[in-house]
Amino acid sequence: MLKVWLNGYSGQIGQAINKLLDPLQYEIFCTDKDELDITNVDSVMSFGEINRPDIIINCAGMTNVDECEENKEEAFRVNAIGARNLSIIAGKISAKLVHISTDDIFNGTKEKPFDEFDEPNPSTVYGKSKLAGERYVKEFTRKHFIIRSSWVYGYKENFVTKVIRTAKNGEVLKIANDQYGSPTSAHELAQFILYIMNTNEYGTYHMTCLGVCSREEFAKEILKQCNIDGIIQSVSTKQADFTSKHPSYTVLDDLILRILNDYQAPTWQEALKDYLKEVK
Repeated sequence: MLKVWLNGYSGQIGQAINKLLDPLQYEIFCTDKDELDITNVDSVMSFGEINRPDIIINCAGMTNVDECEENKEEAFRVNAIGARNLSIIAGKISAKLVHISTDDIFNGTKEKPFDEFDEPNPSTVYGKSKLAGERYVKEFTRKHFIIRSSWVYGYKENFVTKVIRTAKNGEVLKIANDQYGSPTSAHELAQFILYIMNTNEYGTYHMTCLGVCSREEFAKEILKQCNIDGIIQSVSTKQADFTSKHPSYTVLDDLILRILNDYQAPTWQEALKDYLKEVK
């Protein structure tokens, strides 16, 4: 039975992975900041050496973009140093490391999809700290999977739930018409993670649901699938609800998955439909 250490299990992606992990197939160790401080290298080394996981999945991170801007040191402590510490123990015990990254490592000025070979150039503290984490992963462990995704929503408060709640309350939704990405459900991302971690196809991957839309188009599709008559006002990012400082165009091109030709994600509309069925 393989041992899996799922760090950051209470987040959107962590919860989705935990739902899919079969306890008959895996021995699972779940930790979050209340159980283990990943910024403390001694704590990480001790946990890893005692439990000897075969696979470490790092879903932990400081993901609130505004909070990262306000507290740069904490963002780098969690997103960079935390990733470094997990990479060190993964290398020491020869475990595979799955590290979750983000589309924010790109500055969004290219205006066409970014593939895995495009040079990162983040414009936000969040993006810079996540890129630093990626670099530590590459430096300290060979058997790694770095997975970048976009506009992830799952089982906690997220863009989808906020749009639905606001529309049901009869409030006007001010949604950005100048941000573009590929909405990706945490469930679909989790399914890919469970697939790839059981291979030896190490490296960096872009994994998003298929298709591209603006935040405004995303919100309209949410209301359409929920049969809610909401009022959407098309605005710029600065005027928008539920939108932090974020590059305007961070569409990811899943180039490596196309080259390998052995994994196909659904469209973002299909994934949204499945998600809404489950949360209802």
